[in-house]
Amino acid sequence: MRKPTIGDQELALLQHIDDSGAASVGEVAASFGEPRGLARSTVLTMMERLRGKGYLKRKQLSGMFRYSTATGAGEAVRSAVGSFVEKTLSGSVSPFVAWMSEHGEVSDSELAELEALVAQLQSRRKGA
Repeated sequence: MRKPTIGDQELALLQHIDDSGAASVGEVAASFGEPRGLARSTVLTMMERLRGKGYLKRKQLSGMFRYSTATGAGEAVRSAVGSFVEKTLSGSVSPFVAWMSEHGEVSDSELAELEALVAQLQSRRKGA
């Protein structure tokens, strides 16, 4: 069963926690919330929603809850992005393709990454 989708702000928070490792609400509020003008209570609500959706877990250590991603490093974010993309597919064009077509400019390194990804996907398709 797929995990529920998450919004942009939740995705940014999930990425922050994934990058930071286990952290308390206070630590996340200071490092993530304050620069964005978010109150500690807002950060706590977001973290609890992400926990309820299965993206975060918490463990009590020395009387304080520490939150971390529920899956391995990077996997929580990949899963969330995948759910977002599947949710927002409209017609036959994915959000990624639509964004790339409107972005206009692609650097040589971005183009090389895209070409490598296309080659990898084509290889998988031929092997299937």
